[in-house]
Amino acid sequence: MTTTTNHNADRLTRSFTAGDADARLRATLAAGTDPQPGELRALLAQCAVEPDFFVRDMLTWALTRHPVETTLPLLLTELGSPVPQAVAQALHTCSKIGDTRAFSHIIDAHLASDDDEVARTAWRTAAGLAPAADRPGLATRLVSVLGRGDREMRLSLSRAFLQLGESARPALEKRGGIHARATLLMLDDPDLGFDAAEYAAAADSHR
Repeated sequence: MTTTTNHNADRLTRSFTAGDADARLRATLAAGTDPQPGELRALLAQCAVEPDFFVRDMLTWALTRHPVETTLPLLLTELGSPVPQAVAQALHTCSKIGDTRAFSHIIDAHLASDDDEVARTAWRTAAGLAPAADRPGLATRLVSVLGRGDREMRLSLSRAFLQLGESARPALEKRGGIHARATLLMLDDPDLGFDAAEYAAAADSHR
């Protein structure tokens, strides 16, 4: 049994060396369709280096096909990786699994990471996994990065606050500023677009 398991894992690892993204995609699909415990580490290792978005998305799906009690501890270990892509992919996979036990492992170093993808994924994942009692505290942690980056980064952060809902309001009101005000406007009016909210917040700040 162990020999067969090792053989399958080695075969999967060899498949990941293919220069063709379609070949790696097919290998990952097969691994998720018939999940084998011995392949977990190969899947996680590929998450750190896979250049193709669609293959990375399939890797996440394949990981979610394994039992949570087996997969989650490995993902939480990956959150401490020095490789930003490994961290971002682990965060994303945690968000797909949806187990709130992962929330306490999303630390300020993730939320304020210099790597945009890590930070953006941490915001979304933390907001989605935060238990109700922890949402105000998370909002307080997130206001420290308000105004960061380009439009897409600011929009990502606003969406995280919107996930937190009314729990985010006190922290946003206390912080102030254009980005906080724009997010509050979106909280008040879910149909208001981000660009319109930022414009209105900027105009209001000049009155």
